[in-house]
Amino acid sequence: MKKSLLVFTFLLQFLAISVYAQQTIKGKVIDSLTKETLPGAVVTLKGAGTSTSTNSDGSFSIKKQDGANVLVISYIGYNRREVAIPAGKTDLGFITLTSSSSTMDEVMIIANNIAIDRKTPVALSIVNSERIAEKGGQQEFPELLKSVPGVYATKGSGGGFGDSRINMRGFQSANIAVMINGIPVNDMEDSRVFWSNWAGLNDVTSSIQVQRGLGASKVAVPSLGGTVNIQTRTTDVKKGGFIYQGLGSYGFNKTTFSYSTGLTDKGWAFSAMGSRNVGDGYVNGLAYEAYSYFFNVSKVINANHTLSLTGFGAPQYHASRFERFNLAYYKEAPQGNKFNPNYGILDGKEKTISGNYYHKPQVSLNHSWIIDETSSLSTALYGSMGRGGNEFPNNASLFLNTRTGNKYTPVDIDALVDLNTAAQDGKAVAYLQSYRNDHTWGGLMSTYKKKLTDKFDLLAGLDLRQYKGVHYNSVRNLLGAEYVLDVYSGTPTTSRGGGNINNPINMAKTGDKIGFYYDGLVGWQGAFVQGEYTSGDLSTFVSLSGSNTSYQRVDHFRYLDSDPLRKSAKVNFFGYQAKGGANYNLDQNHNVFANVGYFEKAPIFEAVFAGYQNKRNSDAVTEKILSYELGYGYRSTKFSGNVNLYRTSWRDRSTVNAFYDQQTQQFYTANLSGVDALHQGVEVDFKYNPVKSLTITGMVSVGDWTWDSNVPKAIITDVNGSPLAGGSIGPLYTKGIKVGDQPQTTLALGASFDVTEDFRIGADYNYFGRYYSSFVPTVITSENLKPWQVPSYSLLDVNAVFKFKFAGVKSSMFANVNNLLGTEYISDSNAQFNNGISDVNNSNVYYGAGRTWTVGLKVNF
Repeated sequence: MKKSLLVFTFLLQFLAISVYAQQTIKGKVIDSLTKETLPGAVVTLKGAGTSTSTNSDGSFSIKKQDGANVLVISYIGYNRREVAIPAGKTDLGFITLTSSSSTMDEVMIIANNIAIDRKTPVALSIVNSERIAEKGGQQEFPELLKSVPGVYATKGSGGGFGDSRINMRGFQSANIAVMINGIPVNDMEDSRVFWSNWAGLNDVTSSIQVQRGLGASKVAVPSLGGTVNIQTRTTDVKKGGFIYQGLGSYGFNKTTFSYSTGLTDKGWAFSAMGSRNVGDGYVNGLAYEAYSYFFNVSKVINANHTLSLTGFGAPQYHASRFERFNLAYYKEAPQGNKFNPNYGILDGKEKTISGNYYHKPQVSLNHSWIIDETSSLSTALYGSMGRGGNEFPNNASLFLNTRTGNKYTPVDIDALVDLNTAAQDGKAVAYLQSYRNDHTWGGLMSTYKKKLTDKFDLLAGLDLRQYKGVHYNSVRNLLGAEYVLDVYSGTPTTSRGGGNINNPINMAKTGDKIGFYYDGLVGWQGAFVQGEYTSGDLSTFVSLSGSNTSYQRVDHFRYLDSDPLRKSAKVNFFGYQAKGGANYNLDQNHNVFANVGYFEKAPIFEAVFAGYQNKRNSDAVTEKILSYELGYGYRSTKFSGNVNLYRTSWRDRSTVNAFYDQQTQQFYTANLSGVDALHQGVEVDFKYNPVKSLTITGMVSVGDWTWDSNVPKAIITDVNGSPLAGGSIGPLYTKGIKVGDQPQTTLALGASFDVTEDFRIGADYNYFGRYYSSFVPTVITSENLKPWQVPSYSLLDVNAVFKFKFAGVKSSMFANVNNLLGTEYISDSNAQFNNGISDVNNSNVYYGAGRTWTVGLKVNF
């Protein structure tokens, strides 16, 4: 009996050991910096000779063997990592790998502005290169972010190529910081971002990290709504490249070529990319031609020093629209929502009267120096030179009333040419002009990091920038005339100017300056210091930064060359930012965080020199922002989710509007001060993998964004900045009005399904509601005026990708259909108040794009 019991006990122990030995160990391998999943990483059970590789979402599963308690994870370009398997644990959660030096990553200036999941206490979302490649199609860069909580992206400006815009938590692009490889790219004068300058970034982006709210950036950037960190691909370890050819609806045709030498034995590496993108556009008369290029030359000097030179640019020309209409106008048009009044016929060919052309190359030299085991220094020296502008008629009414037929036919530009050639003195009656915005911009960013103890890191850095913007109007196309007569009258004929006092009678030819010509000089000197404390599951930080912004204006037309006032006095604004936060990981699945920040920033250039003159606007003061946020996160192998609550108070917002007086028929400036707003809301997002081949994502964002004050009065000033007698409007009853220009309720639901290992299909559903029209505050002169609420709408996009080998090389086919159901919707709306009413009949709108499709083939070599 005792023998039987002994044998029985032994068998039970053996079975228990066998069951334990056959346990399945699961986990997901991700990049330590970007949190991007790493498909194809090799996972080996040390000592057992058993290996597997991670799936497309970075997940893996491997059978545990008796006595083998360590996993070895390796991935090309990353440091190998060994992970101990705790007793009784089968789900290891997220396993991070760090980049090896041979990957030639951009220097740590990038890392200093990147948030880390479950450590940095900010709300963040990441769009990886895989999603960019699969979902891109004919979508522009901002549109790839439309399923991110709190984000709204449209093609903007009537749907022209590169005219897309992005809003975040109710804030427009001027209050969203955009950084490329850690370098800020918001315009130095008005903080806006023109996406046409970066139209080729889709092809070279490795990941996009969207940090909502204050964000993790150490420098004082305009991140009221959030920060978009774009990381371009760095020089690859492997030699090779690819060719991509895409075709699509409305003449879409895109060709891309990329090549990398890989890292040579002498530590050099080179990558280059170029593309051409042409199309007709969804709306009639919106043709475009765009190019992009990218290069990176890197050198590993030694174990402590790395240099990297990166350059990219996107020269382009595209047609656009400048006129919006109410819904009834579009309904009567034979073209429907594709109607475009801003193009015509010249010599039998389509010719836009509203275009944009620009080229803004940017080059950066990055240096990484590992000083010792506890300290490092990263520095980026960068510069850009933007050249270009827009194209539009000198007399909009004349052009728009000269049609080949009725009001829905193209502009008869040939008739306007005949009108010019018939003029006996050769003076242009109708011509195309161009507002130019040429600039030269240079900067230096440097960050020193010191590990003072095992738990405390200290970071300090400099952010220096110098900018010169050259603004002028010029003759773009004479349309058969001999010259444009630009006569100085002493009274502005436009909101910006009225001729050259130094050349009062100017017979201007193509390319000559007319109307106005001034320079905007902007200087920026910033510094920051940040302390980071990490102890076990607790991570905290405190950050302080300060900056001096200097503005100076040089007017070449309104003042004599000998007048010392032609160059204004320098106006300085001191801004600062103080923020802090903490993240606590309750366990391997749950974490909570909180952050708070206060900062003051300089008003935009236009508000400081209101009315486009050299006199300082005394009402332009620093803007004050107080923001705080609470967040909760859950992470597991199959499910992850986040809940975020935020509140941002914006005080002393600088607002300047052009004001045209019907009686005097002159342009003035309406200066508003003390404009406040309150932005608050809740965001929820999740990712769920019920089975290995299926990924479901979703988000809900509900905002409450409201103007938080009435404006006692708006001062009306003349061209010299002097208040007009009795020249004021007000009070303006803006308090309680909903902030417009972005839906305050959004919802997204997406699915991606691996039909086979090489064939994947996906779909994305987006809902947009509680969308209020934008409006000009100076029209809210009585109570109870409310901007029109745009109808809610939904969009459905689908995509597929098939991977295969072509002539022995890896290849992929992509297919996308955006707005599959052909939903007709309003993407942009400006409220008008006829008889004190803003409704569907008097609000001017742009319709969004209908159904578009794209197919593409990518061949690697």
